[in-house]
Parts: sequence; C-alpha cells; structure tokens
Amino acid sequence: MEGTAKRFKDEVIRRLDEVFDGQEDALHEAAVIFADTIERGGIIRAFGSGHSHANALEICGRAGGYIQTKVVREPAWGIYEMIDGVGDQFWLKLDLRPEDCLVVISNSGRNPLPVELALHAQEAGIKVIAVTAVDVSRAGTSRAKSGKRLFECADVVLDNKSSFGDAALEVEGLATNVGGTSLYTGCLLLDCAIMESIDILLERGIQPPLFMSANVDGGPEFNQRLLDQFKERLAEY
Repeated sequence: MEGTAKRFKDEVIRRLDEVFDGQEDALHEAAVIFADTIERGGIIRAFGSGHSHANALEICGRAGGYIQTKVVREPAWGIYEMIDGVGDQFWLKLDLRPEDCLVVISNSGRNPLPVELALHAQEAGIKVIAVTAVDVSRAGTSRAKSGKRLFECADVVLDNKSSFGDAALEVEGLATNVGGTSLYTGCLLLDCAIMESIDILLERGIQPPLFMSANVDGGPEFNQRLLDQFKERLAEY
C-alpha cells in the first residue's frame, strides 16, 4: 500500500489512538447511561442523518451488542435535516420513554433535525448522548431555530475529533479533501462505551441481553428468545 491509501490508513490509525485523549470521563458517563437503560428495561435508540446513520447502525442489532437497541430510521437520508421543524414532527413518530436513552450522531452538529430531536428528548427526561466534532461545531453557526448546536443539548458529548468537512487529506490537484474519518472514530467511541457498560452491568450482577451471531448454529433461536421479551418495543414503526 502506498500513496493516498497509505496516508489515509496512517491518519485513521493515528486518530483512533488520539480520539480517547481527555474523554475518559465522558466515555464512562455514556457507559453508565447505557447500563442504566438496559437495567431499567429501556431501549437504546440511535439516530444519525446522512452518513452518520452508519454510526447509529454500529450499535443497534448487531452480534455482540445489546438486544435492547433500535435505530431511528430517517427515510430521506439527510435530504431534509436542514429544514427547521422537521425534527419536531419526526419526534411525534418516535416511541421514546423515560427509561430509554437517545444517541444522536451529527458531525457538524448544526442542522435542525438532530438538534430538535435532542432537545425534545431532554425535555422528556430522556438522556441524550451526542457524537459530534466539537471543535468543528463550535467554530460554526447553528442552522436550528433554537440557535443551539448538538454539543449544547446533550447530557454526554463524545467528540469524534474529525476535521472540518470530515475529509482529512489534501491531495494535489483536487479542489477538496478526501478521506472522511468520523465513521471510524465515532464507531470506536460508541463501541467502547457499550463495552464498558457491559462491565458495569456484570458488576451489578446483571446478565446483559446480547445478540449472538445469526450465522452460528443456535444463534437465531437464542436471539429470538431474547427479542420476544421486547417485542412490543422493537417492532418497526
């Protein structure tokens, strides 16, 4: 491997190491929220508009992760995340309860949809974990009518530390940078918070309800027994 591919690999590895700097407390706080949600029988909901949806998928419904997870599906794939009031209407479609928590992922943290969802959740007493690029967001202006950015309306903020515009590498002859990094750092932060929350539950004497791979013998049956306990909450809307 050489050229831009090697530069990108090296950049991602560097950022994966550095993303934890100064975030131990925030990661622990996120882990406690996840553990409390599972212990109460709540659901971890995760929302990301556009490409941030990939971070949401990472912690929902996957092998080795919690049964009690559900992605907030945004069918327009980011087309209307910049429109004021969309989050207000979207909120009305969601079945979020006080025992749940909401993870909101937005790299810029400036658009109305993620900000409005986070604000509604907080008003309803639901804990909000934000994954965002804090320095990038702080340097920008909000597009939301509230004037807030995502890092300003969350109980815990996990900083993915991505670059302005996300793409990290300059390439001679190109008008824009290449190589987005937020997918990697955001997923690692969330996965580590989930892993720590599993330790917390075990310390509390609670057996975490986790997915087994559906592609190993007995996996589908194992998963279904657990899914049946949360059938009403995990059904698609």
